[in-house]
Amino acid sequence: MSTARMPAVLEPDDLHRMPDADLYELIDGVPTEKPTGVKSSRVATRLASLLDHHCVKTGCGVTFGETSYRGCFPGKPQQLRRPDISFVATNRLPAGELPSGDFTIAPDLIAESVSPGDSYEEVLDRVADFQSAKTRLIWVISPRTKSVLIRRADGSCAEIHESDELSGEDVIPGFTRKVAELFV
Repeated sequence: MSTARMPAVLEPDDLHRMPDADLYELIDGVPTEKPTGVKSSRVATRLASLLDHHCVKTGCGVTFGETSYRGCFPGKPQQLRRPDISFVATNRLPAGELPSGDFTIAPDLIAESVSPGDSYEEVLDRVADFQSAKTRLIWVISPRTKSVLIRRADGSCAEIHESDELSGEDVIPGFTRKVAELFV
């Protein structure tokens, strides 16, 4: 049995060496379990599928589920975030390829499907981190209210509901879906 102690503040590489590391984000160097729920997971999977289909068809970029981002949060070198869904435009892929480890560039879009265990502050902190990284479009999806809060890089916000259309705007051109399609 090892008597080695974990450092009080971890680096992203330390997190990757932990058992079940994919269940955690690193918040200011502290491993923090990312809550999940069945409904929120289903919504994230549904949206990822719709986005991925559009991306494959158009070649506009690549969609990911719970991919790690680090090194793109100003002033936070011990931050590692795993949004439920992210998108990176093809022309922004480092060297035109997918990295073998974590992304060190900010995604163009993230989507968070709010889980029952997510606190309001945790969601706001995650959004704030990606805003500071200059993520262009953020969707916060509420399975409970069947709505989407949209945050844009210019600071504008909108809230849309089941009968409204979710648009990729200028970040994912041509992507539009009824919000209701996320809750199938």
